[in-house]
Amino acid sequence: MIGNQARPRAGQSVIAVSAVGVLFALAAKWTGPDFTRVASKGMEMHMQMANADVNGVAGARPKTVVTPVSCEKLPDVPGKSITTVIVAFPPDGFTPRHRHPGSVSAFVLKGTLRSRLEGSPAGTYTQGQTWFEPSGAVHLFAENVSTTEPAELLATFVADDDCGTLTIPD
Repeated sequence: MIGNQARPRAGQSVIAVSAVGVLFALAAKWTGPDFTRVASKGMEMHMQMANADVNGVAGARPKTVVTPVSCEKLPDVPGKSITTVIVAFPPDGFTPRHRHPGSVSAFVLKGTLRSRLEGSPAGTYTQGQTWFEPSGAVHLFAENVSTTEPAELLATFVADDDCGTLTIPD
């Protein structure tokens, strides 16, 4: 059972945050040739999470903002890349049920997050703690437990070479 903490709260306003400024700031420091491709995929990931319905209730809780940091091919693992993103959770931020096409390691940079994979109990993670999601696992939710402070995590994906979509609504 997910419990009341993970359910969307009707009547709450959505906080709209644009990742464009962050992407352009990264562009100024980017040294790799694939920035445009990674940036556009990052905006695609952001839009997917921002537009996702939560149990059929669009906009019930603030959504996360996904900002790409890097995507590099793994020379020793043909056909695979490692992609790193920062996921920003506004106060009371929530990600609905989804899955990923590759394996994911999440590292909490700040704040306190709750996360639950299908078949496992929800876990609460604070700064410096991690969790792992096997490829294709159903991620029931992730949420910022604070209604007043933001939270962030660094997610590292090992997936196919194309640096494509990393979040699949389920």
